[in-house]
Amino acid sequence: MDGFLDHIAGALGDDEPASFTVTGEGGLPSVFAVTDLAAATIGAASVEVARLIGQACGTVPGVTVDRRQASFWYDLTFEALGWEIPGIWDSIAGDYPTRDGWIRLHTNAPHHRAAAQRVLGDHADRAAMAPAVAQWKAKALEDAVVAENGCAAEMRSIEAWTAHPQGMAVNAEPLIHMDWTDGSPDGRDVDPACPLAGLKVLDCTRVLAGPACGRFLAGFGADVLRVDPPWWEEPLLEPDMTLGKRCTGLDLTKEADRETFARLLSEADLFVHGYRSDALETIGFGFETRRTLNPTLIDVSLDAYGWSGPWKTRRAFDSLLQMSSGIAHAGMIRRGADKPVPLPVQALDHATGYLMAIGALRGIAERRSTGRVLRVRASLARTAKLVTDNDPEDLDGPLAPRGAADFWPRPESTGRGPALRLKPPVAIDGCAMRYDRPATALRSSPPTW
Repeated sequence: MDGFLDHIAGALGDDEPASFTVTGEGGLPSVFAVTDLAAATIGAASVEVARLIGQACGTVPGVTVDRRQASFWYDLTFEALGWEIPGIWDSIAGDYPTRDGWIRLHTNAPHHRAAAQRVLGDHADRAAMAPAVAQWKAKALEDAVVAENGCAAEMRSIEAWTAHPQGMAVNAEPLIHMDWTDGSPDGRDVDPACPLAGLKVLDCTRVLAGPACGRFLAGFGADVLRVDPPWWEEPLLEPDMTLGKRCTGLDLTKEADRETFARLLSEADLFVHGYRSDALETIGFGFETRRTLNPTLIDVSLDAYGWSGPWKTRRAFDSLLQMSSGIAHAGMIRRGADKPVPLPVQALDHATGYLMAIGALRGIAERRSTGRVLRVRASLARTAKLVTDNDPEDLDGPLAPRGAADFWPRPESTGRGPALRLKPPVAIDGCAMRYDRPATALRSSPPTW
């Protein structure tokens, strides 16, 4: 775990890595150090919360992370009671053999499924799709699907990715981009028991990485307002990633909703977004516009393939980055398997979410003390390098299975059905990570603070 913490400290410009107590034993089954990554990123983010408390109160409280529970928080954090959890993947999403290797199609969104079908034909499921994929070479099919605005990734080795123009570009980037502008201290009061109370977070992220960032901030009192377009659905992740948040809906093609969005931006303390690097620019809400609307706004963003290089605007998701960056190939080789072996959880998403939270919290503390305003940028591809650069540590064995003691005993209403929620993976002395708002349905609240 020390290697992860050293990399995070280097990204922040710190002389020493975050220090906290780790409890628990075992690790997730992986050829990479996924449990160490979970404990390191959750622990480092929690230390930033503790430092914010110490900045205001003079004493930095201690932090303890349960590595077993942190591993579980890299997966679904709830257990459904009396209802069936929807499947995570579309019927044609997945890994396919090609004429010369492997490719992954990501088709969970309807428009991404349609893009793949324009190239490969209208097939109902993976069995029907496989013969069509098998006729292609992997790179040619990747290029064809991407040209249709779809999402696909050829399986590459770590060495091939390191030599690829995009791999070279993103691997040269910092783990966390941090750009500062001057301002005046805001002198915000900090309640040691609820240190982010009163902080307004506008969350325009979907799926996992950005929502994980907002969920973490909500756990320490932030007022997180998630915004989704009218057509977006996340039936599996909604009960997981809306925890602690209010959720609203806006259609940014409509002038009235654009005005509402501009108002929310102007009143927010923190803006978290996961659009492609050019997306907000094209709809009139680029970085300079946001800074004009709100000069003190802490701006936190992520993208898939990084902020430089020929693929910087390419659409992608965690599972695709595992294919591109060599993670799935390394898993296959090290396990002696005959197909790609991904990480046991969507670790690039979760880790990137906590890295975003680390940057956001550093920005909150700095704005409070000096007035400097921070812009944070992270990417799944750069997090992939963090993973592949760190070998797993010796483990005592596998994690003990989740049991009743890992969950709060009282059921929670999630908007989809009742569920038990995992207990937090971290404890800060005198400051409990807690969620006063249960998970809720998308677009269930008005667009106001």
